[in-house]
Amino acid sequence: MTRLTGSALRLTVLVGENDTWHHRPLYSEIVHRAHREGLAGASVFRGIEGFGASSLIHTTRLLSLSEDLPVAVVVVDTEERVRAFLPQLDELVTEGLVILDDCEVIRYAGREETPGGPGVRDPEGGKPS
Repeated sequence: MTRLTGSALRLTVLVGENDTWHHRPLYSEIVHRAHREGLAGASVFRGIEGFGASSLIHTTRLLSLSEDLPVAVVVVDTEERVRAFLPQLDELVTEGLVILDDCEVIRYAGREETPGGPGVRDPEGGKPS
């Protein structure tokens, strides 16, 4: 398990939810590559409204029916590891925005192992035992 505290680098990739890489959602490809490279973690957040370089507004409002909403993929790890991952994004992201921010990790902890397997919660819905 990766240990991460203190100074870090946050990578945010903003793309459209309909963007693909070889028939797979682009955001999913980014997350799986980050995982394969051993980065500390990645999360995908779906936006409710936004626009980018194309100046087209995408929204969840009724008339638009969720057409190609913005998606943010956020990855945090050490500066060295995040910067080593950037060449993969050059290959993947043809339209979108890639942002790097310095950040500080206060706590980075995963779930504990349980008899039922990783991340399995107890029957009352509490934390893993």
